[in-house]
Formats: sequence, structure tokens, C-alpha cells
Amino acid sequence: MKILVCISSVPDTTSKINFTADHSAFDKTGIQWVINPLDEFALSRAVQLQASAGAIVTVINVGDATTEPVIRKSLAIGANDAIRVNLEPKDSYQTAKEIAAVAKDGAYDLILCGKESLDYNGGSVPGMLAQLLDLPFVNAAVGLEINNGEATAIREIDGGKETISVKLPAVLAGQKGLVEEKDLIIPNMRGIMTARSKALNVVEASAVSPKVDAVSFESVPTRAAVKMVAADNLDELVRMLHEEAKVI
Repeated sequence: MKILVCISSVPDTTSKINFTADHSAFDKTGIQWVINPLDEFALSRAVQLQASAGAIVTVINVGDATTEPVIRKSLAIGANDAIRVNLEPKDSYQTAKEIAAVAKDGAYDLILCGKESLDYNGGSVPGMLAQLLDLPFVNAAVGLEINNGEATAIREIDGGKETISVKLPAVLAGQKGLVEEKDLIIPNMRGIMTARSKALNVVEASAVSPKVDAVSFESVPTRAAVKMVAADNLDELVRMLHEEAKVI
């Protein structure tokens, strides 16, 4: 079984987000980049299948050379090899098209993604990818088993969970719960050293134009200072909620 895991490089959640002086682009100065956390759940499940079912795991990233440390971490976690599409994508469509172009030639049995990246939170790449490849798609999966050419996934829905079975090949987007957090794989020294010798293949992007162009970025407004109200001063609290916060 061949598994392709889509990896996104995102800013660490502790990073301070700034934009360029003209607000036309994200300022990458001083940013620490990590594997998108939801992609880590997908990758860890793929490595588990590697151990239990002999799967061959390939990771793919659409990005420029600055994403290679994140890709190497994916190899240290346990992926067999990696592909980097040499492009800084501008939108989800462009990303999905580039992954689909590689996947069509790879004869993968299963394509795993995080359900969304934690920078843009678009959540559209996995579904687009499935549509472009004309494959079954399961979103928001919190469980996955593979048996006899069929994937059985558990996904969250309003008010509960449902179990879905699809024939392989298929695309599945996972989220927290796809593996237990304690089972997320942390690279050890052996994995880090081994990752240096694993293949990282760079392919040039196809001529796919994005559908969306970012015009400008704005920072979240700074929160106002906290105002303390005495516990017994309910009239003042009501006045502030009505006149200042304007929530009542």
C-alpha cells in the first residue's frame, strides 16, 4: 500500500504575527515554522500503517526551499521519502492542483491530509484534491482502519459520530483524534539522522494560476485594557455593558 501525506508548513502558534509596512504580505522575519498540527495526526496514522501493514509513506509539500526543514522533520517522524513542489502557493486551488498533478502519477492507495491548516483555516485543499482526482473523500476523520482494499473512517458530525467505508484509492482529511495525542510521533535522534539520507525530490510546479489574490492584510485590533468592577456594584456593570461594550 502506498500512502501520500500532504504536509503544510505553518508558523508556530507562539509566533508573533506581523505584516509588511504596506500590509501587502505576511512578514516572515523571525518566524519559527512547524508541521501543520493536523497534518501531524495524519502523518502519525500513516506511520502506524507503515508498521502494521507495510505501507510506503511519502510526504508532499507545496512550497519553496524554506519549507525543507519541516519536510525533513516529517522524514524523521518516519516517512520513507518526500516530494517538494517548488512553488510558494497563493491559494488552496493552486495547492490542490499541484498535489493532484503529482498524485496522478504516483498510483497512491490513500491520500491523507489534515482537514485544514492552522494559518489560513480554509479547509478546502482536501476536498478540492479529491474532486480533481475523482476519488472518494472523507472529511474530519477521527479514526481510520484499512482492510482488504477498503478504508473505514470515523468522522465527527453534529451531535455524534458516523462510520463510513470507502473503496481505495481515496482521500481522507484527519483532525485531532485520528491518533491519540500520546501516540503522536516525536522524532528521536535515530530518526533525525536517518532523515538526512532519505530522498527529498524537488519537482517544478506546473503552470497553474491561483484563483485568489490577497490584496491586503490587517492585524487583529489590540484588546482594550481590562476594567475591574466591584462585585457589589451591579448598576455600574450593567451601565458598562450597555454603554461601553454595547452587548445589552
